Amino acid sequence: MLYTRKTVNLPEIQLSYLEWQSEESQEKKQPLLLLHGLADLALVWSNLGEYLADKYHIVAPDMRGHGESGKPESGYTFKKTITDLEALMEHLNWSSAHILGHSWTGKLACIWAGKNRERFKSMILIDPIFIGKMPGLIKVTFPILYRTLETLKGMGPFDSFAEAETQAKQLGKYAGWSELQQIVFQESMEEKADGKWGSKFVIPARDEIFEEVMRVPGLTEYIDVPTLFIQPEKGVNRSELQIKPYRKYLRNLKMEKVPGNHWLFLVEPEKFNQTVGNFLELF
Repeated sequence: MLYTRKTVNLPEIQLSYLEWQSEESQEKKQPLLLLHGLADLALVWSNLGEYLADKYHIVAPDMRGHGESGKPESGYTFKKTITDLEALMEHLNWSSAHILGHSWTGKLACIWAGKNRERFKSMILIDPIFIGKMPGLIKVTFPILYRTLETLKGMGPFDSFAEAETQAKQLGKYAGWSELQQIVFQESMEEKADGKWGSKFVIPARDEIFEEVMRVPGLTEYIDVPTLFIQPEKGVNRSELQIKPYRKYLRNLKMEKVPGNHWLFLVEPEKFNQTVGNFLELF
């Protein structure tokens, strides 16, 4: 089933989102909200959306600063982003949903669940990052992180589309270079005013999101939302020390280790889709 792209005008921002749904028995389907990670866009969920669309009403937004959504000069805090998502849910007439977050939005989901548990039927965390509050000195290393973190290497600027594509093919996110990966790459890039090519993800969003991720702790209280933690074999969460906060604070936690890297939904979609689907069947 193909998605449709829609937009909603929120008080502060226009949010673009993809929706998978069939007209038949739509009201009986449980809502599923899919949140992409840093520098990605909603299109990364195409495979999962098609896999689950017969059973769930699925919506995946381009987060503010990403994809086709609005890109203000500031306002990329967890608080404002959660406000976007709650307004989107109100627009959809969803009081609650199964909520899935990858990487940066995995941390966001934990913060959101701690503040507004009733929004969550369940929570799915896909290789979340930096769940704790980081020391202030870490900020000094931001320029280095911007150059070395794989998720940001595709931002550009590049002199040509071909140069950007050559760089993309070296990234783990695009390992295998499937048809979907090619489409995701193409849709994430744009020609800039100066003729160079770069990501639709904007620098103000990058900078403020990083500051928020480092400044705000993700888990500070016990959460009883049924939660699935998907741990890719080649992801960022490989040590027990990294997993410890989730085991401590998430009181209804299920862990699943699966093949693939940080972007397993693009590089190992079959096993990933099955893992998510099996968990959602519990509700």
